[in-house]
Amino acid sequence: MPIRLSSLFLRTLREDPADAEVEGHKLLLRAGYIRRAAAGIYTWLPLGLAVKAKIEQIVREEMAAAGAQEVFFPALLPREPFEVTGRWTEYGDNLFRLQDRRKNDFLLAPTHEEMFTLLVKDLYTSYKDLPVCLYQIQNKYRDEARARGGLLRGREFVMKDAYSFDIDDAGLAKSYQAQRDAYERIFTRLGVEYVIVKADAGAMGGSASEEFLSPSPIGEDTFVRSPGGYAANVEAVQTPAPAELSLDGLPAAEVRDTPNSSTIATLVAAAGITAADTLKNVVMALVSPEGKRSLVMVGIPGDREVDAKRAESAFSPNEVEQATEEDFKKYPELVKGYIGPKAGGFSGIKYYVDPRVVTGTSWVTGANVEGKHVFGLVYGRDFEADGIKDIAEVRAGDPAPDGSGPLELARGIEIGHVFQLGRKYAEALELKVLDENGKLVTVTMGSYGIGVTRLVAVLAEANRDEKGLIWPESVSPADVHIVAAGKEDEVFEAAEKLTAEFEALGKTVILDDRPKVSPGVKFGDAELIGVPYVIICGRGIASGEVDFWNRRTGERLTVPLNSVVTQLN
Repeated sequence: MPIRLSSLFLRTLREDPADAEVEGHKLLLRAGYIRRAAAGIYTWLPLGLAVKAKIEQIVREEMAAAGAQEVFFPALLPREPFEVTGRWTEYGDNLFRLQDRRKNDFLLAPTHEEMFTLLVKDLYTSYKDLPVCLYQIQNKYRDEARARGGLLRGREFVMKDAYSFDIDDAGLAKSYQAQRDAYERIFTRLGVEYVIVKADAGAMGGSASEEFLSPSPIGEDTFVRSPGGYAANVEAVQTPAPAELSLDGLPAAEVRDTPNSSTIATLVAAAGITAADTLKNVVMALVSPEGKRSLVMVGIPGDREVDAKRAESAFSPNEVEQATEEDFKKYPELVKGYIGPKAGGFSGIKYYVDPRVVTGTSWVTGANVEGKHVFGLVYGRDFEADGIKDIAEVRAGDPAPDGSGPLELARGIEIGHVFQLGRKYAEALELKVLDENGKLVTVTMGSYGIGVTRLVAVLAEANRDEKGLIWPESVSPADVHIVAAGKEDEVFEAAEKLTAEFEALGKTVILDDRPKVSPGVKFGDAELIGVPYVIICGRGIASGEVDFWNRRTGERLTVPLNSVVTQLN
């Protein structure tokens, strides 16, 4: 049966919704695919469900080809498993928490590692049962502080999450590669441009971690790539450390008066040095998942700024905030604008340095006295650190960590993520099986996610023009959109006849059979809805002709009515 616009639950909009931020999202709303229910929460209408279902079908086919089996968990989950893994606390404010009438704690699932792990633990006991890979397509819930971009970052969204279970690391590597290959097939079939980048595992834990990003100027993720093939999310870029220098013969550090030089810019101007010669000591507050607040300090080259995402990654699972005036009041030895490292450190404050700060490097930095800086302060001789924290911004032109050339920066939208989780969740939840020697061993896991509803937004953003959406054939809500443009009975009869012919060939059809709607409105709706092929039955019917319109190329041809079906075969 065709999708008849005369009866379809649809109302297109001529103007952009006031609260829509990005172009693809505006078109999804205007074309009647989704409607806003609340901030970050959307109702799916028939056309939107058709696109989402096609994405899900491709995902299911490739998951099956990779050997994964589908299950389905509840979205409402008990607190206890998340307590065992620590994530009831670690998720912090991002978790939707609620209680039943008996005051038992529950949550709306942000992800399902615990439940997958417990399911396998419940049913499998031997190495003979493994490997196994399970997946689901399910709603997830995260209380985003700033839901944005419509479906790009919502508080309720649909994700495909898969988990592999293996007896050893070699098995995990094979499962991981199978899923990674499946992701490449999925995104290729969907017509999504993607880049695979090394990623930081973050709170998920594990070893290998890669993101699939769709390059886009509206993407929230910044990634880097080099001419030699290196690619990584900025959080995962590891700054190459320079070679250590000899301490022999270096002049002693000297404290100098530097009045009115509380910023890098004023210090550089007054002292006749470059910002790269200075060591900027950034004081930050870490807030643990339990709410405990502590201060840390990181020394970075003065010509760099702190990258907030890299800092969050470096100090995960803590939240990272700027130190406040109240924080500084508790540590009067921290003289704002003139802070520097000192022998023995500051009581209660961990001190870290950038990877570029290596033994023998000499710096101009604060002397911890108002109006004074120390020149020639040498790392490894005059000061030490509690460790390395790589939180400074990555710049275009920086060397790739693998030596494959200078980095370039780009923005992208995360559409998939694959992790080698290892044994983090299996150990916490005691998922063990008997190996071939009858010994209990902990199972090793992989985790693989795809943002299904986010893909709808990504495809809408990448496949549009100024008039409307232009879906790839793989996800379009129909194969062809037939417009009856006129009042004559012959026009509607021809449109019905064409519809039957296409359906006989297995094609899906949107038929605009609305009797009292002008051709101009119908053409506008066809452009908005975005089916890639439009056939217009209009004045030409009298001479046995229709217009065939390829929205993807813009080509518009007049073709014989009796041969138009061949245009799609």
